[in-house]
Amino acid sequence: MIKGFQGISLIDYPGHVASIIFVGSCNFRCPFCHNPELVLPERLKLLPDIDEDEIIEKLKKRKKMVDGVEITGGEPTLYRNLINFLKRLKEEVQIDVKIDTNGSNPGLLQRILDEGLCDYVAMDIKSSPPKYSKACGVNVNLEAIKRSVEIIKEKAPDYEFRTTVVPCFVEVEDIPLICEFLGKVKRYILQRYQKGELVDPSFSFEPYPDSVLQEMLSKIECAEEKLIR
Repeated sequence: MIKGFQGISLIDYPGHVASIIFVGSCNFRCPFCHNPELVLPERLKLLPDIDEDEIIEKLKKRKKMVDGVEITGGEPTLYRNLINFLKRLKEEVQIDVKIDTNGSNPGLLQRILDEGLCDYVAMDIKSSPPKYSKACGVNVNLEAIKRSVEIIKEKAPDYEFRTTVVPCFVEVEDIPLICEFLGKVKRYILQRYQKGELVDPSFSFEPYPDSVLQEMLSKIECAEEKLIR
């Protein structure tokens, strides 16, 4: 269920000029999510579907300008035709693919990586284990999340784990717990929280000042590369 397309982005796929494909629907209800139109069913149904053929043609026309495509959401692994669509991207467009995921579907993620259909995985780590379900707005299977982490570390050609630092859901003391959960990783990113339209408007907080973000960054000991984005 493809719901959106952005022709060019210079910031979403590291090292690439990329197009972005937005997939509708999500199995989480993170109150601080900035894409309510892709998450909430009553809003999602107002967006028209975009045919895969249309996306493929758009990408072919941009081949001289873009060298990557990001598939985000919502949650891309809920897209029933994802495997076949990824195969089309690789065979018909011959382009590097980045997938954003919440890590709730490790089985599909493993299949995607085993079949060489994704070049970069970005997985959201919502908070430390004790706060994970609270941050996601639903009860989360942490074993599935952990399995996805290990699959990505073992099989992804390149990857990042990232946490949006939302006051109340992620505090300084959560960072070491997140690092313990992740184990040694290549790249861990702290994403700045920005106020805006949210899944739950009552969860609108003032973002952390830079001093707190820097303190959080100093607590990260699990990553070869760590940064604030």
